[in-house]
Order: sequence, then structure tokens, then C-alpha cells
Amino acid sequence: MTIESLIIFLLIGAIAGWLAGVLVKGYGFGLLGNIVVGIVGAFIAGLIFPAVGLSFGGGILGSILFATVGAVILLVCLRLVKSA
Repeated sequence: MTIESLIIFLLIGAIAGWLAGVLVKGYGFGLLGNIVVGIVGAFIAGLIFPAVGLSFGGGILGSILFATVGAVILLVCLRLVKSA
């Protein structure tokens, strides 16, 4: 993994985590938290969406959308566990 790909990886994670925090009200984690939420969200989406047969295409925009949807799923699950 080159430095450029690592920076893009972290940037996509940060944007996806921030977008998920905006969509799921009440979650603000800061820059590092957003990166972690975005990366974990991308991992979750990578497990769920191919099994269902969904695809968002390629490119940076598709990656951000993919990771954001996974991060929203993560934050909703965290909210359910926290309220229980």
C-alpha cells in the first residue's frame, strides 16, 4: 500500500464517518472517530452487500457511498444496543 492509497483510504473513511454521523443524529466522534466509523462501516458493507447482491460501482464516490451506508448501519446498531 502506497502513501497515496493510504491517504485516500483514510480520507474516504473520514468522509463516510462524518456523513453517517450527520445522517444518524446524535453521533459526533471527531476526526479519528469518523475515520474508524467509516472504515468499520466499509467493512460491514463489504460483508453484507455482496451477499444481498447490491453494488455501488467503482470510483471514489461509490466507495464513499458504500462506506457511508455501512457506517449508518453500524451507528444504528450501536444506538439499538445502547438503548437496550
